[in-house]
Amino acid sequence: MLKDIEGGRAAAAQLAAGAPLHSVLDVADPADWLALDAAVREATWHHPQLLPRWEHAALLAADLTQLDESRLALALCHRDGRVRQQALHQLVRAPRLLPLVVIRCADWVGAVREHARLLLRETLTVDSALDLAPLVLRLGRRDRGAFGIDVLGHVLRQASSGQLAVLFAAPDRVVRRFAYRLVVEGRLLGPVELARAAARDQDTVVQDLCATAVLAALTDDHATEEVLLPLLSARNPRVRSAGVTALRRTGLSKQAEPFLSDRSALVRACARYVVRQQGGDPAVWYRKRCAAADDAALPPGAVIGLAEC
Repeated sequence: MLKDIEGGRAAAAQLAAGAPLHSVLDVADPADWLALDAAVREATWHHPQLLPRWEHAALLAADLTQLDESRLALALCHRDGRVRQQALHQLVRAPRLLPLVVIRCADWVGAVREHARLLLRETLTVDSALDLAPLVLRLGRRDRGAFGIDVLGHVLRQASSGQLAVLFAAPDRVVRRFAYRLVVEGRLLGPVELARAAARDQDTVVQDLCATAVLAALTDDHATEEVLLPLLSARNPRVRSAGVTALRRTGLSKQAEPFLSDRSALVRACARYVVRQQGGDPAVWYRKRCAAADDAALPPGAVIGLAEC
């Protein structure tokens, strides 16, 4: 991985010498592409000795047709917008440089930016969009980065839940959030899969998104242990509270009583609402538990739950 600008400079020098792209950077890592882009611009401005003579000749469009993939990658990152724009015309013979097209979609030069955007619209497929999603979403935080996200969303809305599954396991939570929003929007996952995702993912945004989607999709036909158990046993209080709400919606309100003493105030409040809706009195339940148990056996939220009543 090219961890910083120094690593990017070294990579630029190796590519200029003709080293294969895959031997210089991790082509699956967005950070490597961004580091290379930044390093080439910095190198051509301040460290021209890092690049061979082709850097000067590449200012002429005709010379770009003679460049191999490694040197064409450098041309796509060049400080001169005319070189970057002409390099985009050569992408038909170097499809593996599509990540640099994504970067050029946020280029500060309008002509380069528009050409790159046209290329991205024409070439992006579901498979390539899945590979490029981390880079596109990372660039989306920059000025002029929204275009890439729009194109990515348009293409991936054509994907199946099975194809999007590769993004569910992405280490970048922004990627996971994006993928789950797509499946929720397209109703590509059922309540069982959504409940498992809500309980499994470590990101609170994904947890809330999937738990809310479960409640929206829940019917009596889905009132199974496969849906309820992941929600009710989740570590996140918001997910557990969604599970308690699901008990009422599926006619299982009686099962909400144990959650009256949950450690979470949110879950306790939700459980009290469900119990009251089925005619129960949470205060009576709390008093009985507090009176019958010694300190060691007292449920963790019983006393505070009684106070909350």
